[in-house]
Amino acid sequence: MAVMMLSTAFTEFFSLQHPIALAPMGGSAGGALAAAVSNGGGLGLLGGGNGDLDWLARELPIVANGTDKPWGVGFQSWAIDVDTVERVLKQNPRAVMLSFGDPRAFIGPIRRAGAALIIQVTDLDEARQAVDLGADVIVAQGTEGGGHGARRGRSTLPFVPVVVDLAAPTPVLAAGGIADGRGVAAALALGAAGALIGTRFQATVEALVDPSISKAIVEGRGEDTERSTVLDIARGSRWPSRYPGRTLGHPFLDQWRGREDELAADADAKRAYRDGVARGDLPPAPVWASEAVDLINDLPPAADLVGALIAQAQDALARAGTR
Repeated sequence: MAVMMLSTAFTEFFSLQHPIALAPMGGSAGGALAAAVSNGGGLGLLGGGNGDLDWLARELPIVANGTDKPWGVGFQSWAIDVDTVERVLKQNPRAVMLSFGDPRAFIGPIRRAGAALIIQVTDLDEARQAVDLGADVIVAQGTEGGGHGARRGRSTLPFVPVVVDLAAPTPVLAAGGIADGRGVAAALALGAAGALIGTRFQATVEALVDPSISKAIVEGRGEDTERSTVLDIARGSRWPSRYPGRTLGHPFLDQWRGREDELAADADAKRAYRDGVARGDLPPAPVWASEAVDLINDLPPAADLVGALIAQAQDALARAGTR
């Protein structure tokens, strides 16, 4: 009965036990993490990111062999090509999620392969396009989320119900600043069919992150997070400037905040960043973290975390219903 309480259009579409999806965090949402989330009853999405073929060749078999439940792969639309998507589709993912950029070039191969199409949107124009393209599931990402998002986006609380109304009857997942079961319950109350969760799953046993990053997330505070393009510029990332990334504090942020154009033209500064990482003076990678990072205090197995999130959500909904 408890599981039926949280049955949604999303869980029914994928035959899932729980309305939770793993955000396909580039590089860190590897095969073991995606399989664990799927085995826990959610939808595990491999973080295909910019389509690194060596990384995908290593991680795809891990998720494919690690679960008999539905799983999928997520990509950054601006960074990949059709050939990469077609290679991944040969592994028979149940879903492909496209984010950040024009998804149209990849829809044909996804449809021909029989995979479900999930499109993440960061504004209403993107949401309208996702509806017009016939997305099976739409993810509405608010600006509280860790990692990259729209520079001119909106917060999760007001954004999600607008997308829900716009997209109906297409299921919508809420994303951005959801790190415990209360956030999942809130997503459902807003009309979403589930929650896509990133930062909370970075702090799990299976996440492909340096231990220093896990430690930083567990110890981090929401007020220490910041959206910026500084770290993308410093590390030579090709991320479009329209998608700043939310991270925990960083020495380079303090040094270059508001001076992004100057940093982009300063080869010595970018070399200093690389040298600092090599020496261990700087974190090995930006610590992508949502505003809800305060709620993360441990490093559980991901499958156990899915169950804990649902138990918390059920409790929150029950308490809300008695008030």
